[in-house]
Amino acid sequence: MQGRRVKTRKRKLQAVTGAGTLGAVPATSSPHLRAKLGALIREVSKFGTVGGIAFLVDLTIFNILLQAGSETLLAKTISTVIATTLAFLGNRFWTWRHRDRHHNMARQYTMFFLLNAVGLGIGLTCLAISHYGLGQIWPALQSPIADNISGQLVGTALGTLFRFWSYRRFVFPEAGRPEGDPVSHERAVVPRM
Repeated sequence: MQGRRVKTRKRKLQAVTGAGTLGAVPATSSPHLRAKLGALIREVSKFGTVGGIAFLVDLTIFNILLQAGSETLLAKTISTVIATTLAFLGNRFWTWRHRDRHHNMARQYTMFFLLNAVGLGIGLTCLAISHYGLGQIWPALQSPIADNISGQLVGTALGTLFRFWSYRRFVFPEAGRPEGDPVSHERAVVPRM
């Protein structure tokens, strides 16, 4: 057993050889990675809480407007705009309050609503496909229950994935990256061969 090497958890820079390589591969810092993952989990949790509250507001207003006789897409648009205002305030003052880019509220508010419009478009597309497209084939898909499933569950889920990514990247950017800069400061510049 004397000739065996003992494996350690500590990683070191390792030289990479072969055609088309960039040289040394940086070591992965476990505590740094855990800290970043912990921060991301906290952000996702806060974003989810704010989004859950906004979702309940959206769902309630949407159904009140449907029961009052509003057209389906108009009801969804109105409920989403109200819920978005609530979500902006929650995300700005709670989810991403630790980011130091809160000096230009008008820009953030505008960007938030533009990106939310894309998220709204995702939800409306799901609702329209279900209600007006597939509903022509299967009339059961034109019911309030089907509208809630397609617009509120499927559309909101897909829109939420887009919103988290876009808000984090463009509306409330990290301190090391210029506002609106789509390139993360953590990406390595890869030289062209």
